[in-house]
Amino acid sequence: MIVCVCHRVSDHTIAKAARSGHSFDDIQLELGVATQCGQCESCAREVWSECHPSQPVAHLKLDAIRFSLAAPVATAGI
Repeated sequence: MIVCVCHRVSDHTIAKAARSGHSFDDIQLELGVATQCGQCESCAREVWSECHPSQPVAHLKLDAIRFSLAAPVATAGI
């Protein structure tokens, strides 16, 4: 559905940007959402808040994972 009629921005576009970690201010600057008539701001913010990750995503070190997977398994009594 189109959220911002002035700039033809859909809820899918806002959700995608939010999931990518963009702040609402970033979305306003890049897409123009809620920068002209302002009627879409509450809906746009609602879509953004539902899709924006509330906690940062942890990134694991790939080398540490490889090391733990490659470590030999101790076998007792064989």
